[in-house]
Amino acid sequence: MTAKLAVVTGGARGLGVAIAQLLAERGHHLLLVDRDPAVADTAEELSREGCEASSVVADLTEDAGVGAVVDAVRRRGGLDVLVNNAGITRDARLSKMDVDDFAAVVDVNLIAPMRLTQALVDDFRDGAAVVNMSSRAALGNFGQTNYVTSKSGLVGYTRGLALAWAPRVRVNAVAPGLIDSAMSRAMPEDVLAGLVAKVPADRIGEPSDVARAVAYLVSEDASYVTGQVLIVCGGRSVAP
Repeated sequence: MTAKLAVVTGGARGLGVAIAQLLAERGHHLLLVDRDPAVADTAEELSREGCEASSVVADLTEDAGVGAVVDAVRRRGGLDVLVNNAGITRDARLSKMDVDDFAAVVDVNLIAPMRLTQALVDDFRDGAAVVNMSSRAALGNFGQTNYVTSKSGLVGYTRGLALAWAPRVRVNAVAPGLIDSAMSRAMPEDVLAGLVAKVPADRIGEPSDVARAVAYLVSEDASYVTGQVLIVCGGRSVAP
C-alpha cells in the first residue's frame, strides 16, 4: 500500500513541526512547506528521526510558490492530507493599523490557503482531508482586527469548501487557543499568567494538543466529519 502524503504549510517550526511529527508517526510521508529556508533543516531533522520528509521553500502568496508545491505533489503522485497551518500576526490597535499590515495578514492567513487548495483540486485522492488552521481569536481579540478577520474568514472558507468538495474530500478547521509557543513565551510573565488563569483547563495548551486534533480530523475516525471547526482552547471559548 502506498503511504499517504501529507503537506503541512508553516512547517519550519512550532505547530507545523508538532503536526508533522504526529502525522509521520501515524504513517504519513511529509512534504513541509515554508517561506523560511529553515524548513529544509526541519525536514532533514525529521528524516534523521525516521520520518519520510522532504521540503519546499515557497511563498504561498505568490504564483511561483504555489506552483512549486503543486509540482512537488505531482511528482509524488497525489495528495491525501493538506494542513494549511502557515500564518502571521501584525498586531496593533485598529486606529493605528497600517492597511498594508491588515492586507498582509489576510493574504497569508486566508488568501494563501485558498490559492493552494484551489491549485491542488485535481491532485487530492478520493477520501483526502484538508485541515485549515483557524484560531479561537476568530471569536474576537483586542488589537488583532486583521488576524481575527483572517481566521474567521478561514472558518467560512472551510465550510464553503467542505460543501463544494463533498463527498470526495473532507474539509475541517482547528481553532487553537493559548498555546505554548515562541509568541506566548515572548509575553511578560504576568500577562501570560493572567491569560492562563482564564483557561478552565488551568493550563496553557501544548503543540501536541493541536497536533492530535489535526490527526483526528484527517483520520478514518473522522470519516463522517466535514465542514466543522474543532476549538482546542481548554474551554476558554465558553468561559465568562
